[in-house]
Amino acid sequence: MKDIFKILEQNARATPEEIATMTGLAVEDVRKTIARAEKDRTIVRYKTMVDWEKLGEEQVWALIEVRVTPQRDVGFDTVARRIARYPEVRTVYLLSGTYDLAVLVTGRTMQQVASFVSQKLAALQSVHGTVSHFLLKRYKEDGEILEDESKSHRLPMSP
Repeated sequence: MKDIFKILEQNARATPEEIATMTGLAVEDVRKTIARAEKDRTIVRYKTMVDWEKLGEEQVWALIEVRVTPQRDVGFDTVARRIARYPEVRTVYLLSGTYDLAVLVTGRTMQQVASFVSQKLAALQSVHGTVSHFLLKRYKEDGEILEDESKSHRLPMSP
């Protein structure tokens, strides 16, 4: 059954018929497994990845390291969930090490991202420090290489 999920993770548009052919399972078993997984949120979401720059929509991405004070009985969960609800926030991870949370943020401009960090994120009572890293270029995301490798900008090496 895990094969169904591996296939869908690589290609969310794979049909139950295609998955059945690839796995040797019955089509109806594939459909039932997918329906059950959608209902219990084993399958959380089907996702399309868009290269917005190709559509003329530039985005600024930043990885924000956040130091927080954990709350009694809930640890980091409450503040992490609160941060995750902001529309600017794409991803939140709990970390080990110097900082407690890694928050991936997007905005139209560096100023918009900086404003989010200073006015919303750093202003939260349990947040004690942030460090912002602006992403300069994305090469690979969610297992997908983003740059067309056939269009290399490097000069060929000669012997």
